[in-house]
Amino acid sequence: NGAICIQPCSPSFHGETSFVCEERKWQMLSDACANLDVESLFQVSTGSSCLIVAVASFSFCSLIVSHVFSSLQRISEPDFSCIIPDILSSPAIPGNIADIVDLLKKISLLLSENVTRGKMQSYSRIANHILNSSVISNWAFIKDKNAGSVLLDSVNLFAGNLLLRNGSETIQEPFIATKGYSIHKNTSGTSFDFSMEFSDTGNISGHVLIPEEELLKLPRTSKAISIAFPTLGAVMESRRLDPVFVNGMVLSVSLPEQLQHVWLTFEKVNKLEHVEAQCVGWHSAERRWDKRPCKMQSDSGSRVVCVCSHQRRTYKSFSILMSPALLRSAVLDYITRVGLGLSIFSLILCLVIEAVVWHHVTKTEITFMRHFCLVNIAVSLLIADVLFILTAIVHSTTLNYQFCVAATFFLHFFYLALFFWMLTLGLLILYGLLLIFFKITRSVFIAAAFAIGYGCPLVISILTVAITEPKNGYLRSGACWLNWYETKALLAFVVPALSIIVVNLVVVVVVVVKTGRSSVGEGCKSQDLSSMIRISKNVALLTPLLGLTWGFGLATIVDSHSLPFHITFALLNAFQGFFILLFGTLLDRK
Repeated sequence: NGAICIQPCSPSFHGETSFVCEERKWQMLSDACANLDVESLFQVSTGSSCLIVAVASFSFCSLIVSHVFSSLQRISEPDFSCIIPDILSSPAIPGNIADIVDLLKKISLLLSENVTRGKMQSYSRIANHILNSSVISNWAFIKDKNAGSVLLDSVNLFAGNLLLRNGSETIQEPFIATKGYSIHKNTSGTSFDFSMEFSDTGNISGHVLIPEEELLKLPRTSKAISIAFPTLGAVMESRRLDPVFVNGMVLSVSLPEQLQHVWLTFEKVNKLEHVEAQCVGWHSAERRWDKRPCKMQSDSGSRVVCVCSHQRRTYKSFSILMSPALLRSAVLDYITRVGLGLSIFSLILCLVIEAVVWHHVTKTEITFMRHFCLVNIAVSLLIADVLFILTAIVHSTTLNYQFCVAATFFLHFFYLALFFWMLTLGLLILYGLLLIFFKITRSVFIAAAFAIGYGCPLVISILTVAITEPKNGYLRSGACWLNWYETKALLAFVVPALSIIVVNLVVVVVVVVKTGRSSVGEGCKSQDLSSMIRISKNVALLTPLLGLTWGFGLATIVDSHSLPFHITFALLNAFQGFFILLFGTLLDRK
């Protein structure tokens, strides 16, 4: 497993094919087989003879002696359209695609001065050949996984030097389109509209708008170029750990340095319900999608409007990402809404009941400590549930980033407080069972309980935001909650929560052992049954109070696509407030 096998291509091709062994089968890793003879592409007819210009390693004219180069300039077509028939007649297999990408890169580096309409048309026809939706799957087997990024940078460089005739220019191919306009500060907003073929099923559209307030920054007449790629996003390596895919056009812009903000509208390819998009820019130096230069303005379900910061050296291309692994269901949403509503009502009722009967149920030290923990558990969960609803509203209405950070901080803090107060209750139960003759005063207990219940969560929450927020890694994409894929900030909640669940599980086991010990050896079936009922009742009572229902979250991690696991987890935890009211207050005989 993992072994590599390299095979030569068939006689009519040059290059090699690589395979990797996976699960006892050879899987194709890369295919560099090509039949496109790039070194003899440039042929210029002069009467009965033909001048062959060898372009070794695709290094245009760099190895050609000056007099041959000048001859080429005199007799060749200025738009290098002479190479197009050979390229378009070659199959768009992975090896040929890689050669064409390298060819376009060299053209961009060496022949991008004064790009005329003819040059841009020829360049677009070549790029269109390898961007056709019918061959886009072949990009997966190109040896250089950065080929998509190389092509994007090459097109951006070449198209950025397009000369505009009469103030505008449009070059349209099915899978690449370029538009340019002359702009000045008196222009009342400049926009580019694209509607292009994506596959056999239909078209997708994109829209670029330069706001009027941005155009006022121009000191002189300039030009704005925009390029649209409906299929290139499918081959761009995201270099992200979370499973995401580009779900719209890739829109590139080439603007004067004075212009920094641009509005982009993307039509979604897959208009998935309950799955929201993320606006991103392509970091050309790091070759990855980056959420920092863009902010989502609106998401209507089929279209997304983004406001992005354009930077000539880094961010020139933009798109939208979506996660196919995000499991959302109308059933889960319904359970969450109903459960949270009932939970909040139950917790308020629980606190009201505790306030009314407080003096009657806290006459002894141990009952005071138990109800003290119960009240703080209810308060922490109540505030956490309310904040959960607020963060959902913040996320759906795309309010400002700072508000989302603040909401996430307090949500993190109060959910941690919930767990640490449940830990305090678990330790109190152990104290009552095991340390019968060891007494602690109320003041000592209150000080220790507040240190554990609120002190530990406060330290963890502050350290988490202090470490991750300066790197923009505190929030996860698409939600007001802790990041996971980039900085693993979510571990600051998961590790304490799971540790407390394990400790409280031990507490329940101790309670079961202590409860069932009296019936050992007695042999009376009625007493055995009574013991089993007593044990079951204790387990049922302690499970929500000690937070053991959160342990079902492990099942959603093991199989994140299983809807039954998610429904079970949502049922148990959305209704935790109701269970606390039922088992912690209403079933208390006192």
